[in-house]
Amino acid sequence: MKRIRDTGLTLLCILLGCLVLFPVFYGLMGAFKTPAEFIAYPPTVLPASFLHTDNFRAVFTQVPMLRYFLNSFIVAASSTVIRLVLAVFAAYAFVFFDFRGKKTLFFLLLGTMMLPADTVIITNYQTVSRLGLLDTYLGMGIVSFVGASQMFMLRQQFMMSPRPLREAALMDGCGDMRFIVSILTPLCMPALATLFLQSFIAQWNAYLWPLLVTNTNAMRTVQVGITMLTTIEGTNYEMVLAASAVAMVPAAVLFLALRRQITRSLSGGALVG
Repeated sequence: MKRIRDTGLTLLCILLGCLVLFPVFYGLMGAFKTPAEFIAYPPTVLPASFLHTDNFRAVFTQVPMLRYFLNSFIVAASSTVIRLVLAVFAAYAFVFFDFRGKKTLFFLLLGTMMLPADTVIITNYQTVSRLGLLDTYLGMGIVSFVGASQMFMLRQQFMMSPRPLREAALMDGCGDMRFIVSILTPLCMPALATLFLQSFIAQWNAYLWPLLVTNTNAMRTVQVGITMLTTIEGTNYEMVLAASAVAMVPAAVLFLALRRQITRSLSGGALVG
């Protein structure tokens, strides 16, 4: 009976996985289709030939996609690194330091996680505009430098680190900064890698905020650039799908590079959100 239940559960998981992956698979296949194949009836999933790469060439010739990739990478990488560095310091303070109002401050931090980002987008835009940061990398990334969810997750991760370890390190002359860099960070590397991937993908896929704070084509990001492939005559779906397929490459490469650390994080019970 248990074997039948396990087999049924496995088949159900495979079915749900196929349903989730099918749009991605269809999008990748559509990147190789010609305009005639898109309007053909009945519609087909697979393209007539995988040698039809005109859509990919058009992506890089119709718009400066390489420039958009560079902009997205600079913003996503810098924002992610700064966010994680600040999250590490904040989580360390919440776990290993005792100060007045620590619990109240932590609950206020949790309260910001329940505030939708769209509710502060107007005030953020006004602030960035007054600081003269429109059309700059700093203006695109500054609103992402602090993440309450990363602070919370790293706090939970640091709480699993034994306090006597820090006390022994301090007795041996190891300061807080050296303890974070040499001992605590390597111990929590799986969780940090997972949070890095999650934050990088979120920043890489950001659309609304980069669209608001950039006015020139030279500062557009890749997600905004994909929408510029649409003309007033209509949407070139095969070209948009080709651009979307190319835009998924950095995230896929980063995932493959960090997959071992992510697996260790999940098996170790680290929280991700």
